[in-house]
Amino acid sequence: MSATHLHDSAATGKPNAFMALVRRRPEIITFALLLAICTAVAIVNPAFLHPSSLVDIGRASVVMGLFALGVFIILAAGGIDVSFTAIAAFTMYTLTLLVKNHWPDAPIALLLVAAVVGGALLGVVNGLLVHHLKVPSLIVTIGTQYLFRGILLAFIGTVWIMSLPPNMGAFGRLPLVQFDAADGRTITLPFYFLVLPAAALVTWWMLNRTLMGRAIFAVGGNANVAERLGYSLRTIHIFLFAYAGGLAGLAGIIHTCANRQSNPFDLVGSEINVIAAVVLGGARITGGTGSVLGTLLGVLLVVVVNSVLVMVGIPSTWQRVVVGSFILLAAAFFVTAQKKS
Repeated sequence: MSATHLHDSAATGKPNAFMALVRRRPEIITFALLLAICTAVAIVNPAFLHPSSLVDIGRASVVMGLFALGVFIILAAGGIDVSFTAIAAFTMYTLTLLVKNHWPDAPIALLLVAAVVGGALLGVVNGLLVHHLKVPSLIVTIGTQYLFRGILLAFIGTVWIMSLPPNMGAFGRLPLVQFDAADGRTITLPFYFLVLPAAALVTWWMLNRTLMGRAIFAVGGNANVAERLGYSLRTIHIFLFAYAGGLAGLAGIIHTCANRQSNPFDLVGSEINVIAAVVLGGARITGGTGSVLGTLLGVLLVVVVNSVLVMVGIPSTWQRVVVGSFILLAAAFFVTAQKKS
């Protein structure tokens, strides 16, 4: 081998190795981008690192993070779901109405379980339709999004519930960490924040330590091959959408408790931010890739970007432009990394 060839190999080896690493762990780029943004903002505005700002970011990540975990497992299987906000709104408003009118002192643990079960049942509807209609899940979930929301508004209610049952309000205020800031304000990280890491751990375990997790990625890689290997597509579809629906129901009831009101019109329009977070976390729309860690990093990236834009006074309309630009850049980078590795 000539000296020139050795030099060329050495010169190209590191970039190729880096691209291969990015292909295997795309969340590295998400983390680097998040770190760069946080560092730049902290230099320009040190208030960004104040405990109150960090707690606000943590609080804002919970509902989006629960949504994103559900969207991620469906993306991992090669599908896409846009009905999760409708499931969350349906579950949270119906459950709040039932509790307020019939069982105002219901235990909060029971309400959380009921929200998960209610959301999962609506998710089963999605799964059955996707499997039996044999059409892309995007089309099905666009339809069920309007269906669930239409049933909610037409038959259940459109009036804001401004006074929650006592246990729900108390859960929304329950502190996990509470301390006084230098300016005299009381900073509170709510107890419900723990729901997100708990859901992330369960999702990670399911995807990485169970047969269902292997089946989900196999279907995302190639559904026909997965079926020939013996995986039941019907079971996988039902499980996927039930799991995502359960997370959406849980996100909905936490959203209600955190805001201390139940509004059937809430959460509309947040679908793009959630899907953006999952894509920025390294999951491909075509399926078969992604990680729970990457999804959480993507959620943090979107929340931080939105928080930073608010801090510097940029209008909300421009926030979508920035998030959209991040999606395009991330997609371009991941495609380039895949071609070069």
